Amino acid sequence: MVELRDVSKRFPHPSPKPGQDPVFRALDHVSLEIQAGEFLTLLGPSGCGKTTALRMISGLDTPTEGRVLIDGTDVTELPPYRRNVNQVFQSYALFPHLNVGQNIEFGLMMQKVEAPERKRRMLEALELVSLQGLEARKPDQLSGGQRQRVALARALVCRPKVLLLDEPLSALDAKLRQNMQLELKNLQTKLGITFVFVTHDQEEALVMSDRIALMNKGRIEQLGTVDDLYYHPRTHFVADFIGETNLFPCQITGRTANHITVKIGDRHELKLSPLSVHPDSREVLLSIRPEKIQLQHQPLKGENCFPAMVLEEIFKGPADELVLGLEPSAQGIFPVRLHSLVPNFGTDKQVIHRGDRVFAKIHPEDIVVVEEK
Repeated sequence: MVELRDVSKRFPHPSPKPGQDPVFRALDHVSLEIQAGEFLTLLGPSGCGKTTALRMISGLDTPTEGRVLIDGTDVTELPPYRRNVNQVFQSYALFPHLNVGQNIEFGLMMQKVEAPERKRRMLEALELVSLQGLEARKPDQLSGGQRQRVALARALVCRPKVLLLDEPLSALDAKLRQNMQLELKNLQTKLGITFVFVTHDQEEALVMSDRIALMNKGRIEQLGTVDDLYYHPRTHFVADFIGETNLFPCQITGRTANHITVKIGDRHELKLSPLSVHPDSREVLLSIRPEKIQLQHQPLKGENCFPAMVLEEIFKGPADELVLGLEPSAQGIFPVRLHSLVPNFGTDKQVIHRGDRVFAKIHPEDIVVVEEK
């Protein structure tokens, strides 16, 4: 439904430092295909290029290089109103002097749709976003969540092929935001419209997306499903940005037909599947998710087991985050640390506390090789 072909966007750097490139690359040769009916999220930190990519699709900006296609048609030079896309902005951008119904009907008026048909479609859109009976209210008489729904209804009423959403939930409080995430995903599934969603919130992206394009410095760092990015990150940046993880640079110390051996710190060895490491690699960067680390007070049997000391105990509601120290020095310093998660059963039932000596175990399949040298 949407295709970016080798799209770049460059701006003159406002105040380049000596030796710095005078051109700022907001997008740097980005290619992306978005399927019809897909919920795709452009995710990344501030300044990574995600909103610029959205503006390329909407027509609010044009690429310095490359082409933009919508439903097979090259729209690179077309203005926004000729692209059959609509956008929901972070600020909602409702007209304060118009009531809810008039705000929703505005796009239909621009399309010269007859009044009876406009009203019918406006009421239909209100029902779609569960705001029946509020068409006579002004935007300042609505809550933040209701204004967000009006902006959504106004975008959907024109029946676009693609709906673009630029951080539309960022102004909502945490509880309402969580509810709207589910409602928005359910609405997209019901309508079957292609949604392109921009956010810097990884949890938001994980909840709603069919696929995520994780962006960094104007490029797509990794494109894939939620499972792909969480369980199979391809770079240091992806592993560190998506969820919590432990990252360890390790030397490869041994190879057999059944496993690869690497060393964490000076004493502890981990065994990995030989299929996960290139035969010529000598160093690897490992990612180990905190929830994949098993802990108990007694020694554990099997591979990848080692002792540790619980240095910190951090309450996180249904789980406690534990900071584990490995290999204490003579001065009592722990140069190697590992974060883990354990279920929180309450103060009286919690079995692992700060200061405890524990044994950790990591299954070889839960160790992901992120980078190799």
